[in-house]
Amino acid sequence: MAETNFVDYVKIFCRSGKGGAGSAHLRHEKSKPKGGPDGGDGGRGGDVILRGNSQLWTLLHLKYTRHLFAGHGGSGSSNQKSGAAGEDIIIEVPLGTVAREEESEKILFEITSEGEEKILLKGGRGGLGNTHFKSATFQTPRFAQPGEPSLEGYFILELKVLADVGLVGFPNAGKSTLLSVVSAAKPKIDNYPFTTLTPNLGIVSYRDDKSFVMADIPGIIEGAAEGKGLGHRFLRHIERNAVLLFMIPADTEDIAKEYGILLEELRKYNPELLDKKRVMAISKCDLLDEELTDEMRPLLPGDMPVVFISSVKGTGITPLKDLLWRAINS
Repeated sequence: MAETNFVDYVKIFCRSGKGGAGSAHLRHEKSKPKGGPDGGDGGRGGDVILRGNSQLWTLLHLKYTRHLFAGHGGSGSSNQKSGAAGEDIIIEVPLGTVAREEESEKILFEITSEGEEKILLKGGRGGLGNTHFKSATFQTPRFAQPGEPSLEGYFILELKVLADVGLVGFPNAGKSTLLSVVSAAKPKIDNYPFTTLTPNLGIVSYRDDKSFVMADIPGIIEGAAEGKGLGHRFLRHIERNAVLLFMIPADTEDIAKEYGILLEELRKYNPELLDKKRVMAISKCDLLDEELTDEMRPLLPGDMPVVFISSVKGTGITPLKDLLWRAINS
């Protein structure tokens, strides 16, 4: 997907429909000049609904449509006819979309499956017609209920990319190059930090026609949890990945230290991220000979599987896929 077409954050203003007023009509016929109340109920106001759509990958379609109004309910009428219900407005969103109130920042819900619907704002109930207020001692009520008012407010929609594997590493760690090698995705690749400004998704083919989804996410930097660099734009997407693939280049001065910085940024943002399964890939290993590789192994973290890869030469790619597949399905 083109970087300029990827939108993962929008603010929208929504208003549900107000309920229709009940009718206070009194029946007047030639044969029954005092026929009594026959006012119908008002129709309900329309809801504002979010619906999951697996064919969407971005919130781009909401970028320029930020005011969304549901229909109002119709008024009741004579002969106990109810008013028409207001039309719901359904907002299609990608899977992984989180809705929260703009003012309080309270998270309301998350859309995670195809066709899943959640009500963002409930429409007002229609008012009762005067027929509901008739009794043995009160035969001619000349009043009815008004409909409930509409609800409105500003809401934030944020997209958290859904993927089996999320690539974690500093800028220029070789994440985009790996994704371009193992999938048909064509992320922008260059030799400077923050080449990747938005997430790129790729479907990785595995043995026996199996596959899994890998996400190349903007590179993390020290201080990202406080919003430095691309900050929360990166960390928000990591939350939705099942397995984290830490990528550290072979020419890094201190691999254990860099890994520790990455872990600390994840912990500061959300400690639950440390509970995810992890795999490490030492990238750009075409820079190493066998002797250097053997010298590095004792210095690597021992809390996860580690594989040496070279995306350019294709070294270690198959063992890496094997490790990721086992992590995803264990």
